Amino acid sequence: MIHYRTGELAEKCNVNKETIRYYERKGLIPETERTEGGYRLYTEETVRRIQFIKRLQGLGFTLAEIDKLLGVVDRDRDRCKDMYRFVTQKIEEIQANIRDLKRIEAMLQQLKECCPHEDNLYNCPIIDLLLEEPSDEGRHGE
Repeated sequence: MIHYRTGELAEKCNVNKETIRYYERKGLIPETERTEGGYRLYTEETVRRIQFIKRLQGLGFTLAEIDKLLGVVDRDRDRCKDMYRFVTQKIEEIQANIRDLKRIEAMLQQLKECCPHEDNLYNCPIIDLLLEEPSDEGRHGE
């Protein structure tokens, strides 16, 4: 069986050593055995687990969400159903974020169009618009 010290594991997984220690403290990876000299020794299973964590982070999952997902992976009898539910929920969250970002982009585009030139003027239509009091009809959620 192949074992990796913390530095070797960090290099293999493309993370820093502090990330590995943090994951271990948070319970994302299991505590590992130590050599007589006090070095932590990790297995290939830990490599796969860290790669799994990094893939989930790349998909937009937070470490708190990943911790829950790892609970499904480690202990849940209905792994597939629960994983499907987590992924579906994340898709809905991402779609809501996309809608919000598109709305923000449209608002910024409107601001930009108020002043399509880049003149050095003291009076800036964009600043003036942003400083205006919003009308009652323009307020949302208040």
